[in-house]
Amino acid sequence: MIDPIEGGVTAPAGFKAASVHCGLKSDGASHDLAVLYSEYPTHSAAVFTTNDVKAAPVMWSTERVRADNLRAAVVNAGNANACTGARGLAATEQSARALADQLGLGADQIYVASTGIIGVPLPVEKIVAGVEAAVPNLSHSAAAGQEFARAIMTTDTMPKSVAFRFMVGKTEVHLGGAAKGSGMIAPNMATMLGFLTTDAVISRRALEAALRGSVENSFNRITVDGHTSTNDSVLLMANGAARNEPIEEGTQAFAAFCKVLNLVCLSLAKMIVRDGEGATKVIRVDVTGAGERQQATLAARAIANSPLVKAAANGGDPNWGRVISAAGYSGASLILDKARLWIGDLLVFENGMPAAVSTAEAAARMKGTDICFRLDLAMGSESDTFWTCDLSKEYVAINADYHT
Repeated sequence: MIDPIEGGVTAPAGFKAASVHCGLKSDGASHDLAVLYSEYPTHSAAVFTTNDVKAAPVMWSTERVRADNLRAAVVNAGNANACTGARGLAATEQSARALADQLGLGADQIYVASTGIIGVPLPVEKIVAGVEAAVPNLSHSAAAGQEFARAIMTTDTMPKSVAFRFMVGKTEVHLGGAAKGSGMIAPNMATMLGFLTTDAVISRRALEAALRGSVENSFNRITVDGHTSTNDSVLLMANGAARNEPIEEGTQAFAAFCKVLNLVCLSLAKMIVRDGEGATKVIRVDVTGAGERQQATLAARAIANSPLVKAAANGGDPNWGRVISAAGYSGASLILDKARLWIGDLLVFENGMPAAVSTAEAAARMKGTDICFRLDLAMGSESDTFWTCDLSKEYVAINADYHT
């Protein structure tokens, strides 16, 4: 039994959320600060950006997760608090202390995350006031979970939230999540920001292993623009409120937990792609027949990141040459005469030359909101899949004046 339920991060027992407008978003009304709180002690695991330019909250939270004593998170949108020097680090610590004081916790029990514009000092007095306003409204409700997802948005056009219930032995367990991301998406660890919660009893070691595996096959398999953020992070907190038998690696319970975590992460990842800045289409890139999975990954990533492939998708142009050439420069082992390429169910390239199909037939597979390219390298049995979106004029417009 795996059933979708409402609530996102508040679906698991013992988790509360709240959000407010604290003045970081310029519209004067949208919520831009969110708080997540566990009523019980947690085990936690997280993955962070591999970008060498790391935001202050990433540096703070990396140490907090390592201590495995988290109880709450404070998240702001509208300001990334990245490239802000010592002032940014101080603002992050003040944000943590503000929430800790309100909850009766230590600052080292607070995870901090930020998203928004880079290089602008964080007005921490607004964060402090927002925390003070948010904490009294902490709620288990599904609405609170949805508002949490909405408050962490920047250029996103929709909140991204999902939750499921499932069985661990004879005990019902819940796992939920929320994420934000629309542009600056080429995660090499996670996504822009992601928050996952569960009431499962699970060991720290098992939690870390589960998160690493799920992130690798979901958030690390999406791209919007090939740009890895300074603030990318995904946090997973488990508070044990379900009181199931403890989950350990290598057990049936661990496999069941991983299955649902994979479902949550992949659902959120696909939402990010569908909500890519200016996106009108989702593109799935399947590479099969590789001798090693790494070879399939190289080819799939190159195709998914190609602005020419993405622009062709936007225009509905079945320009398969762009797909083949992207695979050719990817570094993957490729023998042109062996490779075959499909657009949807239509074979468009084989034996080193175009297949016998009409342009109209190929163009028909480029219509609609979902496109699939499948490249068979015919060199083995390994495969990989990436998801991306088209590249539109609106994407350029959004990013041409994002700072100003």
